[in-house]
Amino acid sequence: MSRTAAWVTAAAILLAAGCASNNPDQQSASNANRQCFFASSVNSFAAVDTRTVNVRVGADVYRLDLMNSCRNVTMNQRMSLVSRTGSSVCTGPSMGTTLITRGVNGQQRCQVRNVTLLSPAEVEALRPRDRP
Repeated sequence: MSRTAAWVTAAAILLAAGCASNNPDQQSASNANRQCFFASSVNSFAAVDTRTVNVRVGADVYRLDLMNSCRNVTMNQRMSLVSRTGSSVCTGPSMGTTLITRGVNGQQRCQVRNVTLLSPAEVEALRPRDRP
């Protein structure tokens, strides 16, 4: 295959891949089920363990699953969320959301892996200490 033919083939493959990933119907379908909240709207929090934190936003409760163990999270005095993608945090796989804890051991930054909106039944089933 000549250099020009290889270039044209590669360009066609990239173009086709780009068109497939930019399908607005697929994007709207995947975004339709996502629930979002502003990071600054978190009212309270409760650490379930070193890898799970529940946060309350108004009447809703979200579970934050952390990428790694976050040792300060269970003995923190303050907590905040920061999102690299803007001011909102959405359900599903997290893209750039960080939980910042400020406890007796100082500040620790913990990456959020996944965000889940809990149903009222799931919130009711939580232990009292795990409810934010």
